[in-house]
Amino acid sequence: MPDAQIRRLRSPPMGAVILSRTAVIGGGASGIAAALSAAKSGGEVTIYERGPRIGRKILATGNGRCNMTNINASEEHYHGAHPEFVRGAVNRFWVGETLDFFSRIGVLYKVEDGGRVYPYSDQASAVLDSLRRALAMSGVNIICGFDVRSVKKHGGGFIITPYSGSPVKADKVIISSGGKAAPDLGSNGGGYELLKSFGHSITSLRPSLVQLKTRGDTAKRLKGIKVNAKASLGDFCENGEVLFTDYGLSGPAVFSLTSRYCSQKLLTLDIMSEYSFPEVADMLFERRSRLGNIPLEDFFTGMLNKRVGQTILKAVIQSPLSRGAGTLTDAEIRTIASVIKKWGFEIEGTMSWNNAQVTKGGARTDEFDPETMESKLERGLFAAGEVLDIDGDCGGYNLQWAWSSGYIAGKNA
Repeated sequence: MPDAQIRRLRSPPMGAVILSRTAVIGGGASGIAAALSAAKSGGEVTIYERGPRIGRKILATGNGRCNMTNINASEEHYHGAHPEFVRGAVNRFWVGETLDFFSRIGVLYKVEDGGRVYPYSDQASAVLDSLRRALAMSGVNIICGFDVRSVKKHGGGFIITPYSGSPVKADKVIISSGGKAAPDLGSNGGGYELLKSFGHSITSLRPSLVQLKTRGDTAKRLKGIKVNAKASLGDFCENGEVLFTDYGLSGPAVFSLTSRYCSQKLLTLDIMSEYSFPEVADMLFERRSRLGNIPLEDFFTGMLNKRVGQTILKAVIQSPLSRGAGTLTDAEIRTIASVIKKWGFEIEGTMSWNNAQVTKGGARTDEFDPETMESKLERGLFAAGEVLDIDGDCGGYNLQWAWSSGYIAGKNA
C-alpha cells in the first residue's frame, strides 16, 4: 500500500477537535459507497471505522467470492415495515449504475445462476482492494480504531466523540455502521444507539440469512448432505440448495426464507419439485414392480440420495429395511410420495447473530427521506445500509442495498 494511504489509516492525534466536512461512521460496503459518492460530489470526507480495517464483511460475502449484486434486484426482494422505501434507490443508483461503477474502478464481473453477480476473479479481496484504491485516489481519509461513543448536534454541525481519542467536528454525518449480524466482523449494533439519541425509533431486531435449528435428529443424521428442493415456510417458498446440518437446515433456499421467517414453526421440503405428487407416486409404484426383489435399503438407489431415501423410508415404515421392496403396500407408497413432496421439519428458531449474514429490522425508514437518506428528525444526519429497516433476500440483494443507499446518502451529504 502506498505510504500516503498508510498515513490516512492512522488514528488522529490527541488534542484539539479535528474538522471533517462529511463524517462517515462505519467502513463497510455502505460506508465506502457513501464516502466515494460524497468525495465525488466535492466533499472533504473521512471514514471512521471502529475495527482495524475497513470492508471486513465484504471479504466474507459470497463464501469469500463477494456476491456484488443481483441483476434481478427489485422491490419484491426486500423486506421491512416499509419495503417501498427502496424505490428511491431503484430510481437513482441501482444495478446498472453499480456495475458501471465497478467497471470504472477495474472490477471485471460475471453473472451466474439466479442473476448473482461475482467478480470474474472469484476473489472478494479483489473487490475490496479496488474499493480501497478508489478511496485513496478520491482523497478520502480513513481512520481505523475509532469507536464512536456519541454524536451530538453542535451549532450548524456535529461533534463525534470516540471512546478513546479526540472528538471530531463534522458538518454532515452518515451513519453506516451496519447492524448486529456477524459481530466478529465488526458489527455491534452501535449505530442504532447513535440514531436513538436523535429520537429515531428502532424496530425489533433478529438474525436473517441464517441457519434454522430444527427439532429431532433427522437433520443431524443427514449432516453434510445437500439436496435441491423447494423449501416452504408459511406462505413463502424458495427453490435452491438445502444443506442438512447437526443443528438443522442451511443453504441458500433456507437463508432466503429466514428473511421472511417470523413465527412459523414448520418448514417443508419438496425434494422432487419438478414432479407432481401423482407422478412421484407412479414412479414408486413402477419401481416396486421392477425392483421388488431388492431390499428396501436400496430402493432409492439411482433415484434419490441413498441416505435421504433410507431416512424417508424409516420415517414411514415400521419394519427393517432388509425386507423386500415388493412388500411395500399401496398406502405406504402414497405416504412415501407425500413425504418426498412435503417433508416437514419443526423449527426451534434461528442460529445466533454470529451465524447471521444480515440484520432484520433497524431504524424506521418512515423517519428518513428515501430520495436522500437524510433524517427527517435532524438536518445533516444521514443513514445507509443495514442500520436501516431494510433487508434483502439471499443472492446479492443486501450488498446492492448497501451500495445504493450509501451512494445516495453520500451524494446528498
